[in-house]
Amino acid sequence: MAVLIIAGLQAATSIVAPAFFALVITVAVHPIRGVVARRGWPGWAGVVAGALTAYAVVLGLSAAVIYSVAKFATLIPQYADDFNDMVKSASEKLKSLGISQSAVESIEKSFDPAKLLGVVTDVLHSLASVASSLTMVVLLLLFLAMDASNFPAKLSSNTKGRPAAVEALQSFAHGTRQYLIVSTVFGFIVAVLDSVFLAFTPVPDPLLWGLLAFITNYIPNVGFIIGLIPPAALGLLISGPGLMVLIIVVYCVLNFIIQSVIQPKFVGDAVGLSVSLTFLSLIFWVFVLGPAGAFLAVPLSLLAKALLVDVDSDSNWLRPLLSSGADRPEPATDTSQESTAEET
Repeated sequence: MAVLIIAGLQAATSIVAPAFFALVITVAVHPIRGVVARRGWPGWAGVVAGALTAYAVVLGLSAAVIYSVAKFATLIPQYADDFNDMVKSASEKLKSLGISQSAVESIEKSFDPAKLLGVVTDVLHSLASVASSLTMVVLLLLFLAMDASNFPAKLSSNTKGRPAAVEALQSFAHGTRQYLIVSTVFGFIVAVLDSVFLAFTPVPDPLLWGLLAFITNYIPNVGFIIGLIPPAALGLLISGPGLMVLIIVVYCVLNFIIQSVIQPKFVGDAVGLSVSLTFLSLIFWVFVLGPAGAFLAVPLSLLAKALLVDVDSDSNWLRPLLSSGADRPEPATDTSQESTAEET
């Protein structure tokens, strides 16, 4: 049954990924309704405020990603001549070391900047194809914003009938918001550090690549590698391997320590998932949903945990195994002593 469900999710990726992305955004902005209600404003004002915030987040992230890739595509041709000169100089050195002409020519072909531009063009085409999914997300956000106003009351009405299910769904919503908060804070730190470092290098638009590092921070463990590619490639095109190696080293020191060592510990404590499980969830959901699964890996794992573990009291023994170590199993009670105490 699990295999059939996974195959079904893969077949319906174009529907499942946008729908769940819209759900995550709706869960993230839901507290805004409470802020509006506490100010004494009418209920429709909370719906409008939540929907506008959700639209701002979705459109802002989409525009930043598309602009970053498009800017990268326009910068590559500007440094193509310098890069070709660098490759020719390196080829001459290889020939002086006794490397055969055929081997040198194959190396030159592998370092063709046109290939990199082709990859970026393919990415742009794929981003353009996402427009249909973005339209679905925008429509879903409107409908979810309207339904979300009454959903907490509907959920609370089932507290007596299915308390475990209600608690599991509330835990999913709380964990998702905590994960987004932690990722946003660490993403901001990484973006500032990367932008400051790139400002002291010849790489153009350091703020743009810092923004890209902020967005890719929502991909657990390996997001910094995606944000590293554009500035490292531009460093190679502008000043050669030296600047590229420097950018890679600094990014690895800053981003790897923050995003792959420190941040996963805070994410695990915030959402109740271990570091290894967070990484495995990234691999699994990318396999199931493609690139969208990288951004949705942790929320999807939280939902799976809520529906498969938290709702079933017989599965409580799994919680300590899935958590980061903060949770502890409840100690077993001695029923014979309890009965004796009651009789006494």
